[in-house]
Amino acid sequence: MSSALAQVLKLYPVLGAVPPAVAEQTLAQAKPLSLAAGAVVFDERRACQGFPMLLSGSIKVVKTAPNGRELQLYRVTPGESCIITSSCLLGKVLYTARGVAESELRLLIIPPPVFEELLETQEPFRAYVFSLFSERLSELMQLVEEVAFRKLDQRLAALLLSRGRVIHATHQSLADDLGSVREMISRLLKNFAEQGLVALGREQIEVLDAAGLRRIAGG
Repeated sequence: MSSALAQVLKLYPVLGAVPPAVAEQTLAQAKPLSLAAGAVVFDERRACQGFPMLLSGSIKVVKTAPNGRELQLYRVTPGESCIITSSCLLGKVLYTARGVAESELRLLIIPPPVFEELLETQEPFRAYVFSLFSERLSELMQLVEEVAFRKLDQRLAALLLSRGRVIHATHQSLADDLGSVREMISRLLKNFAEQGLVALGREQIEVLDAAGLRRIAGG
C-alpha cells in the first residue's frame, strides 16, 4: 500500500472497504488540489468538478441572499464530505451554495465518472455517500428550526457557549455564522456585556457568566 493511500484511508476508511485495486485506481485518478485560505472552492450556479476528499483545512458552506447576507449551512473538515457536492453529482445539477476555504486546504477531487462508477459498483461507497445525506440533512433541519423558531439572542448565546470560555472572532464572523448582520450582533453583544455575561475585547469575547448565557439560550 502506498503512503498516499494510507493517509487517505485514515481519513476515509470507506476506501478500505473496496477492493485494494479499486482504491489504488481511484487515488491515481483523483486530482490533488491546494487552495489558500479565503479561496472559493465552489460557487453557486457553477458545475461540479468532482467529489472532494478533504485532507487538511476546513470548508465553510454558505448560502448567499440577493442582498449579500450569508447563512452558514455547515462546515466540512478532513474525513467528511459535502452533501451539496454529492447532490450536484447525483442530479447533474449546478451548485446551490458556495464553499469557502477557512484555512489552507489540501484535498483530492474524484472525477465525476469515477465517482459514478464507485457508486454503481461498490456497495460500501454507495452506503457511505447516502449516510452523508442522512447526517447532513439532520444538521440542516436543526439549522432551519433554529432560524425559524429561535430568537437571535438565543442563537448567539448558544453559539458563544459552543466556542469555549474565550472566543476569538469578529462580530462580522459571528453574524455570518448566524445569518445575521454585524450591527445586530454588536448590539446584542453590548447588551450581554452590560448584563455582565461577557467581556468584549478586540476580536475577542470572554464568557463571564456561562449560566446566564445558558438561561438565554434555553429561552
